[in-house]
Amino acid sequence: MSRDTRTDGGVQGEPELKRGPFQRWVASTIKEPQKAYRAMFYVATIFFLATTLFPFYFLLVLALTPENAPLALFPTAPRFEVFLDVFDRVNFLRYMFNSLVLALSTTAVVLLLASLAGYVFGRLQFPGRTPLMLLILAISYFPPAAFFLPLYQLFTGNVVPGLSLYNTPGSMILPFSSLFMPLSIFILTTFYGQIPDGLEDAARVEGTTRLGALFRVIIPLSAPGVATAGVLTFISVYNEFFFSQLMNNGQPANWAPIVGGLLSLQRAGQFQVTYGVMAAGSIIAVVPVAILVVVAQERIVSGLTAGALKE
Repeated sequence: MSRDTRTDGGVQGEPELKRGPFQRWVASTIKEPQKAYRAMFYVATIFFLATTLFPFYFLLVLALTPENAPLALFPTAPRFEVFLDVFDRVNFLRYMFNSLVLALSTTAVVLLLASLAGYVFGRLQFPGRTPLMLLILAISYFPPAAFFLPLYQLFTGNVVPGLSLYNTPGSMILPFSSLFMPLSIFILTTFYGQIPDGLEDAARVEGTTRLGALFRVIIPLSAPGVATAGVLTFISVYNEFFFSQLMNNGQPANWAPIVGGLLSLQRAGQFQVTYGVMAAGSIIAVVPVAILVVVAQERIVSGLTAGALKE
């Protein structure tokens, strides 16, 4: 005599199997696959935030832990005055001022030249345009060390007598502009190429020149791309280490950027390396960039997404 079976796969008369929380979640996920996608998104986000923010948290713990005290995940007696020690030991404000001036100056130079180049590559037709663009982009893949020896010889007056840019802003602004300009040219070329020709033609009919159309029509309509290129250039210059360290003697009066200030904190200790003070200085140095990213994050995201789409 055969037993009647239930429509849900069980057997009539038998108690339903008890499922744990995970088994119930799997069963509901099979019915609603969107739950699995959301779960994978949350797992990936938590993993990314943990791996990204933990080094910064460890830096904060290292700064707040008193000297010669064992490190702990949560400092029991945090030493907040270490952030004031940073400014007492070295002229840290001058180092930060130097970095901001160098970053802003380089960003202005890069945006001006990249706008002109982006207009040419994005809106004009001429033979060899694509190979030339690829050649410009290839410059960004060169390591900075490849340019150091010739630039050092040039900036110290060994090539051109009387031309000495060492310990001046020019010895850093020129290499920075060369290294970070290709990316800005590529971004602005993409944006400028999307502007309808009719808008520029209307400006030309009104009597403006190509240069006037660029600054009055093209650039305002490409504001997200210009903002993206500017912010990325500013952050790259502010965080640059190689030329920032080698093109000056590390003194704030000679335009040494924030890198020189952090290394000066290392030498400020009399008998040992003051890791806590260096960690506090690193946190202070990150503050301007963090503020810039928070303020301009919408511009950056809209600029990158808009540059990826072409109507």
